[in-house]
Parts: sequence; C-alpha cells; structure tokens
Amino acid sequence: MSTQRASEFQAGFWATLGAFLLWGALPVYWKALEEVPPLEILCHRILWSMLVLLIMLSATRRWGEVWSALSRRSVALGLAVSGTLIGVNWLAYIWAVNTGRILESSLGYFITPLVNVLFGMIFFHERLRPYQWAAVALAALGVGYQLVLHGSLPWVSLFLAVTFGSYGLMRKKLPVGSIPGLFVETLLLSAPALAYLGFLALQGQQCFGAGSLFRDALLSGSGIITSVPLLLFAFGAARIPLVTVGLLQYVAPSLSFALGVLAYGETFDFTRGVTFGAIWIGLGLYTLDSFLLSRRSSPEASSLRREA
Repeated sequence: MSTQRASEFQAGFWATLGAFLLWGALPVYWKALEEVPPLEILCHRILWSMLVLLIMLSATRRWGEVWSALSRRSVALGLAVSGTLIGVNWLAYIWAVNTGRILESSLGYFITPLVNVLFGMIFFHERLRPYQWAAVALAALGVGYQLVLHGSLPWVSLFLAVTFGSYGLMRKKLPVGSIPGLFVETLLLSAPALAYLGFLALQGQQCFGAGSLFRDALLSGSGIITSVPLLLFAFGAARIPLVTVGLLQYVAPSLSFALGVLAYGETFDFTRGVTFGAIWIGLGLYTLDSFLLSRRSSPEASSLRREA
C-alpha cells in the first residue's frame, strides 16, 4: 500500500470509527432530554438537522444535487418515503432509549445487517451464501427462543431493524448523495414538525423555551449530533474497504449495549443472553463471509472506493 493510500485509509478509518462512536453514544444525549416527550424531540431533531445540513450544503456548494432531486418527481417521492421511514425510526429509537429499552434498541441495530441480507434476497434476488443462511437462521432462532419462552417478540428491536433496513433499501435505489438526500428528507418533514411544535406552543405545552437553557441547547444541538456523524461516515466510508465498514458498524450497538447495562442498569437476563448470543454468533458468521468474499475478490474490486 502506497504512503498516500495508507494515509487515506487511516483518515477514513478514524472518521468512520468516530461516526459509529457518536451514534453509539446517542443514548446519553437522549437520556439528558428524558423529560421532553419523544415526538417533540423528534420535531426539533428534524428542524435543527435541516438547518445544519443547509449550512453544510452551502459550504460545499452542493445545491445542484438538491435541485436535481426535487425536480425529478420519482426521486422526490422516493425521498418522501425514505424520510418518513427515517423519521419513524428516529422516533422509535428516542422513545426506546427514554423508556429504559436501550438493550432492545441495540439488539435492533445488531439485527439490521441480517435484515439487509434478507432484503437483498427478496428485492434484488441475491442468492444467500452458506454462511449468510446460517447467520439469518441463528438470528431467527434467537428471536424465536424469546417468543417461545415469554410468548412475546422483541418488537422494538425488530421494528428498528426493519425500518432502518427499509430506509437503506430506499436510499440505495435513489440517485442522490447522503447529505443532499437527508436535507431533502428533513425539508419534506419540516412542515409537519413545525405544525406540531406550533400546536404545542398554542397549547402552552412546549418544552423549548419553557425550561433550562441547557435543555434548550440540547434540543438545538440535536441537529449537530445528527449531521456530524453522517458527515464523518460519508468521508470515511469512501476511503476504506466495505469489509472494514462492516466490522466497524458493530461499534455503535456494542457501545449502546454497554451503556444500557453498565450506565443505566438495564437487566441482561438469561433469555436476553440467549437471544443476543445467537445473533452475535450469526453476525460473526456474516462478518467471516464478508471477509472471505473480499479475499476472493480481485484487487480492483477490493481497492479503496472513491465515491464521495
């Protein structure tokens, strides 16, 4: 590996790791806003994210991508659907964290890669390799064990995995970059968000401006903590191999899992241990499959990606 390529790999690795660390630490941020209703937090997250992304787009002069997306009806409609999916996912995650379900939310993001494998088979007619079949089967066994033992599904985990996987599926089909795309998504969600916050203000029930300055700062900062990890990920993932991105993606749910158990005292009992264990083993097989596939690929296929 040349010196320049090694330097780019290091920059990409640390940027991507930083993105996943920030995503993994999000429970701490949402817990600090525990007294604010999740839907109100979501509305602030949408509006402040739109503002931060507007500044980013102006600084990088990428408005052409935004106008191009909005001018094509199919792309705009697709972003409206993907925006709804990510908005629902954000709301469910905030609600889960602030109702003591951090472990369930982390399980959802552990399951997401395996949901993506299933979506690839269903929507892109991809054939699953043996290790992938085994990974999906183990995840199903882990979920099924909880269903049989307690008569209930880990629905929060499954909802987060399916909505985030569906969001990724939609965005994969849309010809728009991550930052311009998220701006359009938040732009389209901004009207209902503003309407709901206006309704709260008329009823005198809004939290913003009615409490401490620290709480207001946290609500305003939700745009930064949403946009900065995305910017780091977009920068880093373009400079490191996909298999490395695949390994690093487990940092976020692992950190959330640790926070749930160690910082917030959520219960990790035997049943959860079996469910998590089955899915962790499945993820190990999935990662091994990705690694073996990358080793078999040609040097051109496994070289650093240059898409920005």
